[in-house]
Amino acid sequence: MLTAKVYESVFPLAEVFTISRGSRTEARVVTVEIESGGYRGWGECVPYPRYSETVEGVIADIKTFLAANPEHRRKGLQEAMAPGAARFALDAAFWDLEAKAQGKRVWELAGLSEPKPEITAYTLGINEPEVMEQKARENAHRPLLKIKLGAGQEDLDRLRAVRRGAPDAKIIVDANEGWTVDFYKEIAPLLLELGVAMVEQPLPAGEDDALLGIERPLPVCADESVHDRRSLPKLVGKYDMINIKLDKTGGLTEALLLKEAAIKAGFGIMTGCMVGSSLSMAPATLIAQGAAFTDLDGPLLLAEDRPSPLTFDDKGVHPPTAELWG
Repeated sequence: MLTAKVYESVFPLAEVFTISRGSRTEARVVTVEIESGGYRGWGECVPYPRYSETVEGVIADIKTFLAANPEHRRKGLQEAMAPGAARFALDAAFWDLEAKAQGKRVWELAGLSEPKPEITAYTLGINEPEVMEQKARENAHRPLLKIKLGAGQEDLDRLRAVRRGAPDAKIIVDANEGWTVDFYKEIAPLLLELGVAMVEQPLPAGEDDALLGIERPLPVCADESVHDRRSLPKLVGKYDMINIKLDKTGGLTEALLLKEAAIKAGFGIMTGCMVGSSLSMAPATLIAQGAAFTDLDGPLLLAEDRPSPLTFDDKGVHPPTAELWG
């Protein structure tokens, strides 16, 4: 017999984290535990207000699915639930349960090669330029920094400050839908001068048709504009890359299919995350394999993490141990 638990978990952040939409001091996530035959599978998701998700709503959606599907299997989940955080947590828990019950790792069940560490970005939130310069200096040893921008004309001052603080780091920027097309045209050449390697979601998702036909002097990556495979046709001609986040795809199952379809369509791959624990990042380490950019630094922003957390070192973020997930 299969039993399930669904509950909120709260992880305090090491410091206030700010993007163009606001600030936070904690990560509120939803944890799902499924038990069967003496094995427990679990998963985590991060409900995101940008997509009209709340912790309470996601918990309710998961409980509704479990009540309506007493067999509680990953098969059929994709059809029964829409892409989003609730499906991600369930999908992850089912994968974990299957792996433990079969005595295999998830990557084996998925027919993938054994995963390796991948260099991950470390994210600097929006702040005053002098603060961001200091944060950049403290993290200048990291090979890849991701800079949150999207707050207007001061963004260039912020970026210059970060470059002063970390002159040798590779930099990518995330505008979080905070720019207009005119501002993007103005700032793009300056981003190149400062050695920025990629810009993520410069325009609001509903206004990104403005990217059609304009010069993109550095790669532009879709984030809020891409969720699952159904998103891809609308991205052609606007974006060079897509950011695959499992909270958006609704889990590893769809993320694997999205990655394959995106590569076939000519898009570069970035693997990203919401601010969550190592349990949330663990399935995404499989999508990160061979990606142009990996951004799975959520646990590095926390004051405390799950037991048996992911390992981060000079080789990057390591795949999870079986004690954590998969």
